[in-house]
Amino acid sequence: QVQLVESGGGLVQPGGSLRLSCAASGIIFRIYAMGWFRQAPGKQRELVARITSGGSTNYVDSVKGRFTISRDNAKNTVDLQMNSLKPEDTAVYFCNADLSSAVVRTNYWGQGTQVTVSS
Repeated sequence: QVQLVESGGGLVQPGGSLRLSCAASGIIFRIYAMGWFRQAPGKQRELVARITSGGSTNYVDSVKGRFTISRDNAKNTVDLQMNSLKPEDTAVYFCNADLSSAVVRTNYWGQGTQVTVSS
């Protein structure tokens, strides 16, 4: 069984920074990509940032230049450094991994971590 465990959410003032971390554990044969999604109240879940095993990244336009995604393939971890945070970044952030476990390739999700940007 695969688990994704997130950490690093919290309350921060506008303009501040937070770093989210996610670690995948269990029977993992290969991780194709890892990423972060977020869901604000009353809104659909959206992709924030994604990184492939080869290091290719993509970001939603609203976070470009402020957020940086990185991963450690050896440790099966992915981080999201969030700078210059805005109130509109407030949401529950979910870690996601596209990986193969045993013979099945599946998307796995973390439990979510709350990020609140407010003065």
